[in-house]
Amino acid sequence: MTVPLVRIRRLNEQPVVSRGSYVLYWMTGARRLEGNYALDRAVELAREKRRPLLIFEPLRCDYRWANDRFHRFVLEGMEVNRRKCKSAGVTYFSYVEPRPRAGAGLLEMLAQEACAVVTDDSPVFFLPHMRAAAASRLEVSLEVVDSNGLYPMWATEKVFSTAFSFRAHLQKTLTPHLADLPLDQPFDRLTAKRAPLPEGIEKRWPSQLDVALLPIDHSVGPAAFRGGSDAAQARLKLFIETVLPGWPDARNEPEVDGTSRLSPYLHFGHIGPHQILAAVAQREGWKPESLGKGKGGKKEGWWKMSPEAEAFLDEAITWRELGYNYASHHSDPPNDFESLPRWAIATLAKHEKDPRPVAYSLDQLDAAQTIDPLWNAAMNQLKREGFMHGYLRMLWGKKILEWSASPREALVAMEHLMNRYSVDGRDPNSYSGFFWVLGRYDRPWGPERKIFGNIRYMSSANTAKKMKVKTYVETYQSPLRSDFR
Repeated sequence: MTVPLVRIRRLNEQPVVSRGSYVLYWMTGARRLEGNYALDRAVELAREKRRPLLIFEPLRCDYRWANDRFHRFVLEGMEVNRRKCKSAGVTYFSYVEPRPRAGAGLLEMLAQEACAVVTDDSPVFFLPHMRAAAASRLEVSLEVVDSNGLYPMWATEKVFSTAFSFRAHLQKTLTPHLADLPLDQPFDRLTAKRAPLPEGIEKRWPSQLDVALLPIDHSVGPAAFRGGSDAAQARLKLFIETVLPGWPDARNEPEVDGTSRLSPYLHFGHIGPHQILAAVAQREGWKPESLGKGKGGKKEGWWKMSPEAEAFLDEAITWRELGYNYASHHSDPPNDFESLPRWAIATLAKHEKDPRPVAYSLDQLDAAQTIDPLWNAAMNQLKREGFMHGYLRMLWGKKILEWSASPREALVAMEHLMNRYSVDGRDPNSYSGFFWVLGRYDRPWGPERKIFGNIRYMSSANTAKKMKVKTYVETYQSPLRSDFR
């Protein structure tokens, strides 16, 4: 077995059967055909049963915040997957739901002819509930497979409260998990490739590929960048060659394209963490055996790479997978305010009634109509491009806390605005960001302030002193943009 058992979970007690015509991979999270443990697991089962593989990639229209931006990004990825599967001789069936509940019964129909169903283990948004509902209905085995990180989500039961403690844990435990990597060419292992699509499926469940006709939010236009695994690989290549060399200094400069911009592709599974590590490792001439011994949670020196590569991997691995660690081990909603550390809840409660210098409604925040030009610019970048500069995300959230009638209302505003506009929203990392603003993964800070209490404070004035923002503000002073496409 090439897929580690720690990455596989059975969601029902139904058997893997021999009578089926194919193994079904229900692609919902890792929407790529390389570096994908779930696809590898489906290929394993297909080899075991000597059956072909059927890849089913659906897109619902009734999820919260559904809009043109997210649909187009997924559709662009579907087109790449369709082309690659056709070239490899693998059956691929995508379905774009034309109206709510139009896809009801489709998965069950496909599963009736399957030996087993394999899908992706994504820990947030509507996906866990959707998988659980499917598990109760299917009459064949349903497995979920974790392709989210270098460190398997279920390799530990511990939930880490700081990046430092999680980093220290990775430094002790990650190395063995780098020995079993997802495949670059999983289709090469198939013994039978062309699966028969059940008769009448495409006629009974036709897709609606014209986004303009879908019952979704059309006021949020396409992102400023294309979706799909090809676009993700192109962005990774550009980052490694031109951005990473200056990354430690440039990443916090809004006027420099100094961030990786890989988070949208990670969110929709158009690229995976193992592919990112492989690209960095190739640049560095690095192999897993180069890893140092545990560094006690220190940021530098463990990877045995250049300073810029180590700094980037700390963001891309430690901080990203810290969010997955929390999301995978909590059954409470990801926006549960009570999940904050007790000290944060206490200090925010103490200052909840403090007078606000100014208060804005959700509509005013959405329209970027505040007295703060830098905050407005960050909000407009988010609305125009589907992406916000990483450092400014922190400032953006801190100002929302300052301007909201209560911390709970601030959380609602952050969740709605980021999840509506950002291509990488609705993600464990999004919620890590919201809750970091409110104290998670942080410590009490002094001096105690109005509104913030002992929550870390940030201001636009201090940000403008640390970095150049004049051109950034001028660029994004308007929510309008020219056609990026």
